[in-house]
Amino acid sequence: MRIIIGSDHFGFDLKEIIKEHLNSKGLEVVDIGVHDKTPVDYPDIGLALAEKIASGDFERGILICGTGIGMAIVANKVPGVRAAVCHDVYSAERARKSNNAQVMAIGAQVVGPELAKKLVDVWLEAEFQGGRSLPKVEKINMIDVKYRRQMG
Repeated sequence: MRIIIGSDHFGFDLKEIIKEHLNSKGLEVVDIGVHDKTPVDYPDIGLALAEKIASGDFERGILICGTGIGMAIVANKVPGVRAAVCHDVYSAERARKSNNAQVMAIGAQVVGPELAKKLVDVWLEAEFQGGRSLPKVEKINMIDVKYRRQMG
């Protein structure tokens, strides 16, 4: 599985830890930045990553900022992308199993490194369960289609 990861300057240190963790598991990780702690506007990173997910270049993406909230909002603006803020194990699992979220957003000022690694592991291991969640995710997809047509 190829994973794309990105952060703003607040998430830089945690991004590096998660990237190392994923590499140690033999996963291919593509880092779209930031590459140092120079301040950057998180929407720039969030949009770049979400566009790569929407295009199908990557199956999963991880975004990290101070709270995870801003990155998730940005990613969810891109049609076809479902991003979830995950700060606990249950949310990380349900983001995949119930919502089929391709993007996980984490807050570096909310979650410590060990918990972040656990969240990523749980999220990557979980698969969409379909079932009663399938029609709900399909409705989300139809919202994307509706607004993509209006904008196009």
